[in-house]
Amino acid sequence: MVDATPLTDGWSLRYDGRALPAAVPGCVHTDLLAADVIPDPFLGRNETEVAWVGRREWVYETELPAASGATGSAGHEQTDLVFEGLDTAAEIVLDGRLLGRVRNMHRSYRFDVTGMSGRLAVRFASAYTEAEAVRDRLGDRPNAYPEPFPFLRKMACSFGWDWGPTLVTAGIWRPVRLEHWSTARIARVRPLVTVEDGLGRVELAVDVERTRVEADLTLQARIGGVQMSAAVDGTSGTVRLQVPDPALWWPRGYGEQPLYEVELTLAHDGAPLDVWRRRIGFRSVELDRSPDAHGTGFTLVVNGTRLFARGVNWIPDDVFPSRITRERYRERLAQAAEAGVDLVRVWGGGIYESEDFYDACDELGLLVWQDFPFACAAYPEEQPLRGEVEAEARENVVRLMPHPSLVLWNGNNENLWGFRDWGWEQRLAGESWGEGYYLGVLPRVVAELDPTRPYTAGSPWSESWDRHPNDPAHGTHHSWDVWNRDDYTAYRANVPRFVAEFGWQAPPAYATLRRALPGEELAPDSPGMLHHQKADDGNGKLERGLARRFPVPEGDFDRWHYLMQVNQARAVAAGIEHWRSHWPVCAGTVVWQLNDCWPVTSWAAIDGDGRPKPLYHELRRLYADRLLTLQPRAGELVLAAVNQAGEDWSCALRLRRMSVDGVVVAAVDLTLTAAARTVADVRVPRELVPTGPKEFLVADADGEGETDGLRALHFPVPDREVPYPRPEFDVTVAPGTVTVTARTLVRDLLLQADRLDPAARTDTGLVTLLPGERVTLGVRGWQAPDDGSGADAVRSALYCVEPAR
Repeated sequence: MVDATPLTDGWSLRYDGRALPAAVPGCVHTDLLAADVIPDPFLGRNETEVAWVGRREWVYETELPAASGATGSAGHEQTDLVFEGLDTAAEIVLDGRLLGRVRNMHRSYRFDVTGMSGRLAVRFASAYTEAEAVRDRLGDRPNAYPEPFPFLRKMACSFGWDWGPTLVTAGIWRPVRLEHWSTARIARVRPLVTVEDGLGRVELAVDVERTRVEADLTLQARIGGVQMSAAVDGTSGTVRLQVPDPALWWPRGYGEQPLYEVELTLAHDGAPLDVWRRRIGFRSVELDRSPDAHGTGFTLVVNGTRLFARGVNWIPDDVFPSRITRERYRERLAQAAEAGVDLVRVWGGGIYESEDFYDACDELGLLVWQDFPFACAAYPEEQPLRGEVEAEARENVVRLMPHPSLVLWNGNNENLWGFRDWGWEQRLAGESWGEGYYLGVLPRVVAELDPTRPYTAGSPWSESWDRHPNDPAHGTHHSWDVWNRDDYTAYRANVPRFVAEFGWQAPPAYATLRRALPGEELAPDSPGMLHHQKADDGNGKLERGLARRFPVPEGDFDRWHYLMQVNQARAVAAGIEHWRSHWPVCAGTVVWQLNDCWPVTSWAAIDGDGRPKPLYHELRRLYADRLLTLQPRAGELVLAAVNQAGEDWSCALRLRRMSVDGVVVAAVDLTLTAAARTVADVRVPRELVPTGPKEFLVADADGEGETDGLRALHFPVPDREVPYPRPEFDVTVAPGTVTVTARTLVRDLLLQADRLDPAARTDTGLVTLLPGERVTLGVRGWQAPDDGSGADAVRSALYCVEPAR
């Protein structure tokens, strides 16, 4: 049997003549941090103090034990040194002998070290040096960011992004091991999993590596009580299994997520040589891109059921990916699932994530849209890049194939759009820029290796050069004009077929800022706040966006912070409510973004310390199976009842036209009916439409009040024009809960629990209460003081919209 020995201990990092202890997996920055050589780059403006790290060469060293093999003592015929990930350009040297050179963070590497031992060194070149040398050879290309990341197969966002720091890493970022084996080993297994007419089929295409050509080899596979075997012909073989009536894997909210373990054994003369085990799920997936009266669709179909995808974009959860543990993946993705998300898009400026990420998605029922790692730049198609691109694609397509959560391969992020709209076509003047990857290499690799999943050339992409790449009527659409230029009501200007990116910024939680900016007097334009705002004119866009809705508070950071978070939640809600109300024309929204990789003002719903923003809690409402929304359409006000549940929805509906003083001006009771997986529209009677800034409309279904049923609100004017009363409410505190009872209209009440204690969390976001209504907020991580001052402490952490001053 293959005998694997982890090679994680005893590594050192060479630094100015010293040997620092090194963690493997890890990276240079984390090792230098552990040795107190550099300050934490996440704090203050330390990022600039450590920029030199990415410009240097680095050497990792360890002692390779006496390798078994032809001259070894363990009886194995071959020993391989296996690196699952090297970041990025490196030479691997054993006792002065060059084993090989590598230049791709997204691949694994294997070196024959049979009978060898001695000093093992991994010598990393600066990623800048490597990328700039390739750029000088191939010629510069257009790029949305002034860094050379398109010239090296490395996580692009380590060179900085409009939400991320510039921390250019190097190191052994994934596990390394010695593998000892004899006769043959399993080199690759490509599982094709299909289900049709109640029959599950698993086809395992197997490649083997041999030390003995003459040995007869067999493959034995089992799944769910079914066993089959096949012979190996040379270096390959195929085993086919059929599973009657398999339990189907479904996305969350549509069914269960049963997983089946597949075990494949490579044997010689009845003795096992190697074993491959994975979990799979039986499900079908299609992408309906049929033309229709509205344009060209983009609808995911799983097990024959058409879905409105409730999605989020995912970036690497840490700028140092080696720090992301299995537990952290599970926590972050569980947060997504708890918010009603059913699709996670792995964005193209990051990485192919670890097995832990996809395992969690399999278990949680989260569909995965996987970008190939290309983003926001023109990528040369010449060597040495072209061969690396195909090699990494082949490896990762096969590696990720077992996961039922993976439903879509996407060629790139925004590069087709950039070619057409960002002046690239003229600047390139015929030079290669990546089109051959997205429309040639990558679809060919996917069609050859993984024909069970759809591929799309890019996001956005309208499916043809005959149309604008970001045409909302065709394929995927990125909606960024609103954030960059318009009020968020402009989301209603069109109905895209699938919104793959849109979003609005807000600062992170208060406790996150206090930790990241120690000792700084917080202000929107304080040095640390500006450093932790990476978007071009980010604060300007935040303030202009706020000014359209609210008076911008001057000199009051706490209210500025609260209102920015409110505006983020309101903006994203405006988009999702509009687009969901137009299902099935619009078949999905993917919010930019779920998470952050460090503490920063960004579009994330969960900040860099893992604290949910109000947007996160708002997503739980917006992505629930059932949603009420009031939408202005063609001069009328329409109540859209979105029912994504599998059952019909029939309930009492109450509409109330109210004054901000709490008086019911007019009301009507109706019956609401929406069939399963449909949207039902109810025209609001004209006598219930608010007529001025002092009035608003309340729609309640399945009960009355935000805590008892579903509610939609419509204010006809921006908040800065609404004559709100001064909010009055009572607060009571009990172990684990805070109850707020409104005596007036209380708009967008928010408990910032982290102001009570950095460890505190609440289970509720923004809540609007009518006079007499109450809400009970769950709070964990904080215990009220014994002196009875808990209510006062809570009041200091409660915020709501106040009348204009």
